[in-house]
Amino acid sequence: VQVVESGGGLVQPGGSLRLSCAASGFTFSSFLMRWYRQAPGKGRELVADITSAGSITNYADSAKGRFTISRDNTKNTVYLQMNSLKPEDTAVYYCHAILNGRAYWGEGTQVTVSS
Repeated sequence: VQVVESGGGLVQPGGSLRLSCAASGFTFSSFLMRWYRQAPGKGRELVADITSAGSITNYADSAKGRFTISRDNTKNTVYLQMNSLKPEDTAVYYCHAILNGRAYWGEGTQVTVSS
């Protein structure tokens, strides 16, 4: 099983990034997919999730209106489009797959929002 995030980096406030999470080794299209983040000195926070078919999405209040989660089950990939980024969005962003008690995590990708 592999869950690999990419697309992080340094961006100025107000900028955008698109994170990707490529999965393999399990039936991706059956899994609920989530993006979490963890800022320095803080706990891990759920940012957004998307159902297996992509029909339902949910967002943390901090992400609503700025972030969009999507998935492409033909590519076994989930995305997080992040717009209007703020310094408080600085964190390591993790991809998480979950289904019936089975759960897989990626290693994370660093997002830094700073001028």
